[in-house]
Amino acid sequence: MIIGLIILAVAAVALILLYNGLVKARQVKEEAWSGIDVQLKRRADLIHNLVETVKGYAAHERGTLEEIVALRNKAQAVPSGDVAGRAAAEGMLSQALGRLFALAEAYPDLKANQNYADLQASLEKTENEIQMARRYYNGAARDLNVRVESFPANLVAGSFGFSKAPYFEITNEADRAVPTVKF
Repeated sequence: MIIGLIILAVAAVALILLYNGLVKARQVKEEAWSGIDVQLKRRADLIHNLVETVKGYAAHERGTLEEIVALRNKAQAVPSGDVAGRAAAEGMLSQALGRLFALAEAYPDLKANQNYADLQASLEKTENEIQMARRYYNGAARDLNVRVESFPANLVAGSFGFSKAPYFEITNEADRAVPTVKF
């Protein structure tokens, strides 16, 4: 009887440790997603200011600017928990931003403007922070997914509703292409 109680106690401790490990992995993934979300919000705010600055110099390039604003709004409209949808929308926005920066090369006065230079530097810094946040999120998602799929944690995960997390990745090959600008 004592041996039975010891086995039961060991099994209960193992179950608790597995469950707590899954909870921790899920929380790290959620925290990582929050980091991406914060950086994407910062980028959206910077884009608005950048577009307004460029408008003053390149009023006749309205199509590019309107596209960036539309893609920014589309990206912000994706629900926060929709990782795949957010990744697709942000990929399209990154493409459009690349075209905007290439377009700015045609306006020497714009490139020399301190406001534009500051905004571009801030946006580039934010893009780097988004990239780091994406890598951190994908690492957290990987860790959670390994726990959810590994034995015996997969038995606990299935019983308590833990599921795999999607990766934040570019799925559209066109989003990977180098931006092209036509005048």
